[in-house]
Amino acid sequence: MPYRRLEEYRKGIASSIVLTLLTCGIYNFFWQNHQIKTINLLLGRNVLSFWRWFFLTLITCGLYHIYHEYLTGKYIVEIQSKIGKYPLSNNLPLIALILSILGLPFITDAIEQKELNEIIDYCLEKRL
Repeated sequence: MPYRRLEEYRKGIASSIVLTLLTCGIYNFFWQNHQIKTINLLLGRNVLSFWRWFFLTLITCGLYHIYHEYLTGKYIVEIQSKIGKYPLSNNLPLIALILSILGLPFITDAIEQKELNEIIDYCLEKRL
């Protein structure tokens, strides 16, 4: 895993939320793509795809996005387990699912980004 580039994958949560709100949600496409790339890098395999997420979300009128947020949470927990970062956020997939169903995907993205940033910090600190 190219951890020397890992710092580039940190993302500011507040700025991402503000940009998403200011652009009426358009920035969220960039944020999703960033999270997908980060998860794929940390897992070392391509489990998520931006274009699959984009088209299936359009085709299903947003229902696939709810499932995607659940998957994102599941993969974050898998990464935490893989690198030995405890405590695991075992409830993250369920929290992501519930918040997405309630129409709060930006909150879900913020929580997931916080977890990803913590994973990145942990990896950089431990030089994994």
